[in-house]
This record gives sequence, C-alpha cells and structure tokens, in this order.
Amino acid sequence: MSHHKPDRAGPVSPELFDQLSRRGDGRLPGYMGVELVTAHYERLHSRLDVRPELIAPNGFLHAATVIALADTTCGYATWINLPEGLDAFTTIELKSNFLGTVREGAIYCIATPVHRGRSTQVWDGAVHDEASDRQIAAFRCTNMALSR
Repeated sequence: MSHHKPDRAGPVSPELFDQLSRRGDGRLPGYMGVELVTAHYERLHSRLDVRPELIAPNGFLHAATVIALADTTCGYATWINLPEGLDAFTTIELKSNFLGTVREGAIYCIATPVHRGRSTQVWDGAVHDEASDRQIAAFRCTNMALSR
C-alpha cells in the first residue's frame, strides 16, 4: 500500500482511521482490547479497558499490558507515517519507565514523534490512567521502515 510523505500533518482520512481501527483484529491488539480514539499523523491516541486477565499475579496492571498498548499505539503511528514506497516496519528497540500503576478502570496512550525519517522512526508513548489523567509510563521505541 502506498502511503504519503512522512511530514504530513493533521488528522487521517476516515477511511484510514477505519483501517487502523481494524488493524489489530485477530491479533494481539484486538485480543487485548486496544481501541483507537483519534489519529493524526503527528499524534495518535488509543485506550484500553483494564480487565482481570490483564492484571499481574501481584494484583497490579501487568507491565506487558502497558507495553502492548504503547507499542501498538506507536506502531500504528509509524505505519501511517511510512515513506512512499515502504509498506511495513519492525520495532528494533523499545524502552519503558513505569511511573505508577492501576488495578481497574482504563488506560490510554498518546504517541508523538521524536523522529520520522526515511529508514527509522522514533516515537514516544505516554501512558496515563484515564480516570486521574496521571501518567503511569513513559515509553519510547525505534521502528525500522521496510518493504515487504
């Protein structure tokens, strides 16, 4: 699929929003329950309801749940920002600092670009408790653009 130039700004088209919303169906993001809220080329917002199966044995939200939400959000942002002629990417590095946790409710992630280059993109994902708006994780990933 041919996309657009990586410096494009503003909201995505309704058709692209629908594509993104269905992108995780039958895959980990769909299983986890990741929902797309808004999608702009320079800012992507997703959310996730906290369910018992996403909680770690210690009773707190599992770190992998937070990472899955952040990585998915940054991944969707990468995908819509792929340069012309490239149609895939892979994560080559990720890091997460956990600042808090939740036991119930919902969390959301806002992905913003640090670098949108021809061969790599770097995205920050700020994960928050939806009820209090308190940040619970600072996530950063580097993705390599590919052609299938």
